[in-house]
Amino acid sequence: MVLEMIRKENDIKKLDEGQLKELAGEIRQFLIEKISRTGGHLASNLGVVELTMALHLTLDFPEDKLIWDVGHQSYTHKLLTGRKDGFDDLRKYGGMSGFPKRKESPCDAFDTGHSSTSISAGLGYVAARELLGQDHSVVSVIGDGSLTGGMAYEALNNASRLKSNFIIVLNDNNMSISENVGGMSKYLSGLRTAQAYTDLKKGVEDTLKRIPGRGDRIVSQIRRTKSGIKQLLVPGMFFEDMDITYLGPVDGHDIRKLLKVFNEAKRVDHAVLVHVITKKGKGYAPAEKDPAKFHGPGPFNIETGEPKAPGGPDTYTQVFSKVLTDIAKRDDKVVAITAAMEDGTGLAPFAKHFPQRFFDVGIAEEHAMTFAAGLAAGGMKPVFAVYSSFLQRAYDQTLHDVCLQDLPVVIAVDRAGLVGSDGETHQGVFDLSFLTMIPNMTVISPKNRWEMADMLRFAVDFRHPIAVRYPRGAAYEGMRQFRAPVEYGKSEVLYEEKDIAVIFVGHMAELADSVRRSLKEAGYSCSLINARFVKPLDTELLDKLAKTHSLFVTIEENVLTGGFGEQVMDYVSRAALDVHVRNIGIPDEYVEHGNVEVLRKETGLDRETVVKQVVTDYLRLMENNGKGN
Repeated sequence: MVLEMIRKENDIKKLDEGQLKELAGEIRQFLIEKISRTGGHLASNLGVVELTMALHLTLDFPEDKLIWDVGHQSYTHKLLTGRKDGFDDLRKYGGMSGFPKRKESPCDAFDTGHSSTSISAGLGYVAARELLGQDHSVVSVIGDGSLTGGMAYEALNNASRLKSNFIIVLNDNNMSISENVGGMSKYLSGLRTAQAYTDLKKGVEDTLKRIPGRGDRIVSQIRRTKSGIKQLLVPGMFFEDMDITYLGPVDGHDIRKLLKVFNEAKRVDHAVLVHVITKKGKGYAPAEKDPAKFHGPGPFNIETGEPKAPGGPDTYTQVFSKVLTDIAKRDDKVVAITAAMEDGTGLAPFAKHFPQRFFDVGIAEEHAMTFAAGLAAGGMKPVFAVYSSFLQRAYDQTLHDVCLQDLPVVIAVDRAGLVGSDGETHQGVFDLSFLTMIPNMTVISPKNRWEMADMLRFAVDFRHPIAVRYPRGAAYEGMRQFRAPVEYGKSEVLYEEKDIAVIFVGHMAELADSVRRSLKEAGYSCSLINARFVKPLDTELLDKLAKTHSLFVTIEENVLTGGFGEQVMDYVSRAALDVHVRNIGIPDEYVEHGNVEVLRKETGLDRETVVKQVVTDYLRLMENNGKGN
């Protein structure tokens, strides 16, 4: 196997043209076989095999810097830098990440995970290179989907002023995760058909250059003229108008053509964009047919492409999808918004039933939030469904455009808490902290599938900003017997006893219930409280509980800093309640990739760890009280 010859970075340069073709096929087969067992990002990686190989043939690692936008398409890069053996533990706890990681290899120039960041990071590298007097190449690879994000344009605006080489590779496969939308997608579609222009331009330049004494000067004048040949044949040449040289489009699966264009790009003394056309999922028929399905599949059957794991109970996302669609049938003011995650957030059925009331704004969370604010101000009931990790990108708009005006926007915060294999960049463990500090914001979180439905109905009719927070995965089906109506600012008392009160947030219900059972079996008295509202805090209940309990235990799948537990602790302190507070949550650190249950144990959110901590605290309290007497 040719792949066996790749032991470290730059080994690919030892191969001849025939071996390169073999290598591309072997890489695809390797990725399909490995990801079918471990799960991971497949379609995006299959689409960039030749592109990655050409970049590795052009660049010298680790001296040259290659920055992947988002980074889920970096598997071939990992293979070509000697990490083949790491794929057996891909995305497992302690194993190789599914994204570029600087701590994993010096060939990974920048940690990524969110979109539209690569050009900004590349510009930083270029500026550092110039200040330090270095001469290595810097290449940023960005997908056409990521070009729907505003941050990319902020970076392009700055790149236009460069006086030294910086290569931007536009990987254009007409797909982000969901289908691309908007003007930039249509614009790129036009560029894909502009090969006639490219061929004509080269012919005209070659002819003019042959004019004795004046040819080069004429070509130079044409290049400087904004109304020249390019403007006539390809209207609105966006990149060229920004003084960024445009090369392409080029077949992203033809290594010879890619090498030619990359070597040409390296000779440009300013920013240059290389437009590469690729096919997402290339080489595996099921992924080519349905690239969205194979964006990030779990283990699957190679022959059929079907998941290996049997279908289970509805996920929280599916419950959200069904209930929102049902609500919209009765209320024509309800509209739904996604930032390029129609399938992932469960809005596809809504889009099918109500196409005029569904808005996919592309990978543009900031715009989505302010757009929702405008819809609300205009009299609609907008629901913006977004992963917790990506909601971070719209923080200013949430604070300034939604909450400052107290507009009735529903933020459906999907994949809140630990999400597992995607790692640090995707863990949704900060939203409780950053949302609850905003005035006018209400934050609620359901304990099970039935409360999810009830809370969503409550939120849609609530006339102020509100976030409904729920996790990835199967909706909890326990505690069905507890279904008190959702009342603003009120918690739900499930079991009321004395001494120890366990107060949990949302999907920590199952853990909290198991903790209570263990405490009861050990002979301790314990109340169990479903917080329901993280903001506003149910201070009336806390006052009441403090009269009969000596220990409050809060459990949340959010960082402890600024989270629900700290709010409880702050109130207990300010109200001078005679009760000790133990906060259980995520430590003040980034949580790496791995199975969620493993991560919970590592972060102290498992039953054994929590019970041990609670018993220790309670016995210490009893001992101190005894000494005080």
